[in-house]
Amino acid sequence: MSVHRGDGLADGNPADGNPADQAPSEVTDQARQARARYLLLDERPMPDLVAQLLGPMQRAGPLYWLLFAVLGCMVLVAGGVWIYQMWWGIGITGLNRPVMWAVYIANFVYFIGIGVAGTFISAVLRVLRFQWRAPITRAAETLTVFALATSGLFPLIHLGRTWKFYWMLPYPNQRRLWPSYHSALLWDLTAILTYLTSSVLFAWLVMIPDLATVRDRIARGWRHRLMNVLALGWRGTEGEWSHLKTATTIFSLAIIPVMILMHSIVGWDFAMTIQAGWQSTVFGPYFVSGALLSGAAAVIIVLAVARKTLHLEYFLRAEHFDGMGRFLLVLSLAWAYFYFNDVLVPWYGQLPVDKTILQLFTSGRAAPLWSLMVFSNLVLPAATLWSRRVRTSIPAMVVISIFVNIGMYLERYLIVAVTLGRNELPFDWGAYVPHLPEILITVGAFSLIGFLFLVFVKLFPIIPIWEVREGQMKQGLRRIGRDLVPTRVDPD
Repeated sequence: MSVHRGDGLADGNPADGNPADQAPSEVTDQARQARARYLLLDERPMPDLVAQLLGPMQRAGPLYWLLFAVLGCMVLVAGGVWIYQMWWGIGITGLNRPVMWAVYIANFVYFIGIGVAGTFISAVLRVLRFQWRAPITRAAETLTVFALATSGLFPLIHLGRTWKFYWMLPYPNQRRLWPSYHSALLWDLTAILTYLTSSVLFAWLVMIPDLATVRDRIARGWRHRLMNVLALGWRGTEGEWSHLKTATTIFSLAIIPVMILMHSIVGWDFAMTIQAGWQSTVFGPYFVSGALLSGAAAVIIVLAVARKTLHLEYFLRAEHFDGMGRFLLVLSLAWAYFYFNDVLVPWYGQLPVDKTILQLFTSGRAAPLWSLMVFSNLVLPAATLWSRRVRTSIPAMVVISIFVNIGMYLERYLIVAVTLGRNELPFDWGAYVPHLPEILITVGAFSLIGFLFLVFVKLFPIIPIWEVREGQMKQGLRRIGRDLVPTRVDPD
């Protein structure tokens, strides 16, 4: 085999053709183009990688502190509104009969969808051994933790009297009463805690070598003590690497079915009711596909923002957005299939209440939102992401991803706030309009995720250093005829 490491030279081999038939300059140009296109072929010394990644952790410009202040203020405002709501009660919101679930529950489903998708994407790409996934896994795993933590706040906010969450905890109280296992709140509490715990452990596990790098290179004082505790005394021995690889594989395989089950439970929150438009056996896979779609789009946005603000152009290249664009296109088509399944059966049954809901979406007051949802989730991705030129254009990918997230949020809003306004009793119909407290808390939730990311990138590297370095050591170029083809030098 002829292996090329990007220096313009290749080992001759009769099976690969005569090196004299190919000019050295042509080989060099091909190698240069491959290194510019593929991160894992652009091998650099470990000190250079560490310096590029740890540099943003040591300095912060005016833009960072401006965003820190703005997002922090929004979070504080949302916290103040939440306290005000606890004092005066849930009546300050737009909730009223018959719409008793609205923006708060839509936010819960939306953020939990983004959350479950991040770790799932990372785990699937690891299991399937996609080599280009190395620099994107940390951002996806971090997004999972922050989005799940944010989503877990909304059942508490929706309670109004938040301190009563005690009754959701699955243990007997002083009166020896157990919580009702028919309650969707109990299901959500169990699902969120299970997946959040699993995601935190998974993200921490694969971050241990990088925590040791931060500890040994730049950490001082309290940060050094923190990194020393989190790194668990990591020294990089052969045994430690072997245990890390085994544990990562086990976590990756285990967290995939946990994610599917966990977001199916969120779908069951709706499907188990007698509300028209919600009783659907397809809600489980429908919610899972929607969660993956919004999560993949959110990961693309996070990667683009991190690439620009932290100057990570070397690590995050067009190949990574190309791969995520393909993934996004597949998920968009999967979502469209399940959405078609969800709409087809009520349309075929022609029950009066189902016809009313369909008319509300297609020609009623909710028609503009429904049309924007279909355009954002299906029409725009299907019309653009088939093109590699679009997938490798970072501004285009960001715009498409923003539209996808708008569409997925509208889908949740239509399911929750709009559908609840129609039932079998026309005298009990109603329309929901969000009030200022709900809007401020929603804006604060988005701000909270951004604020947590700002804190995270100053404490931990957003790109997994050891995975990038490992991938570069195992990738090379093989000459086949007159072409240099990426190949794996040391396959597992």
